[in-house]
Amino acid sequence: MEYLVRAARVTDIDRVVSLSDDSVRTYRGDSPLGAADLMRQLVYMPQASIVVAEVRRLVVGGGILSLRPSVRAGGYVGTIDLLVVDPEHDADRITEALLEELLRSASNKGCSVVEAQRPDDAAAFARWQRMGFTEASPGIQRTVVAAGAAARRTT
Repeated sequence: MEYLVRAARVTDIDRVVSLSDDSVRTYRGDSPLGAADLMRQLVYMPQASIVVAEVRRLVVGGGILSLRPSVRAGGYVGTIDLLVVDPEHDADRITEALLEELLRSASNKGCSVVEAQRPDDAAAFARWQRMGFTEASPGIQRTVVAAGAAARRTT
């Protein structure tokens, strides 16, 4: 089966969300936007790339790359926020095709490094390793409330 990888359209977003796990679809009370609404906005932003894999006009996978500048990294850092594959299709081939396109996009946008959350599944992690990804410490982070969010934190 031949998979076509292309830039996502707004009309692809609902399918990408349906392929993702519940953590992406779950509404976060501190965010004014749901996952699908945020992804629809990212389709048009230059600091993000959303790609989909399709076969016979059916979206069977998707990935999101977001960019942030980093002086420490010596350029932009790309973060693969989401990579999903329809379990009824070839996960190896679709993952490889999506990662190749996301890495190409990151390179074209001047990224010096691409990071992602380590997959919990050993088979999924092995697919990422075949594409050159290695273990790295996640660092530290802090959650902030988005401007315009209904609930404000008082910390």
